[in-house]
Amino acid sequence: MTAVAGDPTDPASRGKYADRLDPELWDYIDRVNSWYPPEIVAAPIVEQRMVYDRMCVAFHQGHPEGVTTSDGLVATAAHTIPVRRYRMVGNAAAAIVVYYHGGGFVLGNLDSHDDICAEICAGTGFEVVSVDYRLAPEHLHPASFDDAFAAFKWAASTSALPIVLCGESAGGNLAAAVAQATRRQERDAVGQVLIYPGLGGDETWRSYVEHAEAPLLSVSDIEFYRRIRSAPGQSQDDPTFSPLRDRDFSGLPPTIIVTAECDPLSSDGEVYRDRILAAGGQAWWREEPRLVHSFLRARPTVPRAAEAFARIVADVHALGAATER
Repeated sequence: MTAVAGDPTDPASRGKYADRLDPELWDYIDRVNSWYPPEIVAAPIVEQRMVYDRMCVAFHQGHPEGVTTSDGLVATAAHTIPVRRYRMVGNAAAAIVVYYHGGGFVLGNLDSHDDICAEICAGTGFEVVSVDYRLAPEHLHPASFDDAFAAFKWAASTSALPIVLCGESAGGNLAAAVAQATRRQERDAVGQVLIYPGLGGDETWRSYVEHAEAPLLSVSDIEFYRRIRSAPGQSQDDPTFSPLRDRDFSGLPPTIIVTAECDPLSSDGEVYRDRILAAGGQAWWREEPRLVHSFLRARPTVPRAAEAFARIVADVHALGAATER
């Protein structure tokens, strides 16, 4: 995450975004930058994670009443994948949400997006399974995808309930890649909700150019995260790395992509929707106005972010509760 040039708390340095974003959102951006300053990207990864984790604790909203959690492990042939399951007390869930957190494939864990998962559980009544996939640079691609795929297969093998894939930012990339990898298997997702996902789109396209230096995520940040997760000789055309590089978008479940207007990644959502529609599928793209990347964490203090999150929860519920598959 980064900020616009200069002192991010100085209105004169906010450039074209000074009036484009609401004051409450600027307060949120300033708070993020106070916890996780732009210069942290030059620090060792261990330090970046410590600072990021402290920020996540500071923003944590707790759990809605009635949400319970249990931690477990998904076993693979080589290692185990930590997961956290969220359930509502006294409620028989009608679906499972497999959730992949954001953090550029470098940051994040079961705690970093814990309150978001709890609120999705409370808002939908569904069980939520949050996946602590392996992170780069210790584990290069396809480690994160392999874990995301394995967690989905585990959820499908342990319950007959319909599964909705959901992820934000890097997690949106993983959700899309898993949907594409499992679409013609015996158990596939009934829907996917991708929240400001990075899908490997064309960086000469609309939002990448218009919002190359947007608050909290810049094109240079995107390039940093892409490099740090890349194995030697990594192909950009690998759909498990860049879902938009796939050549076949047929057979995907109903898909909802939600992006922020002032985010270089927004065009990825638009293009992904168009590719699914062109292949005969169902897809909807919603660009939330006057918001930036990572706006989910702003939901307690920024009305636009709260309203956008409420729509996302409703989207997840609608896909999981649909009777016609």
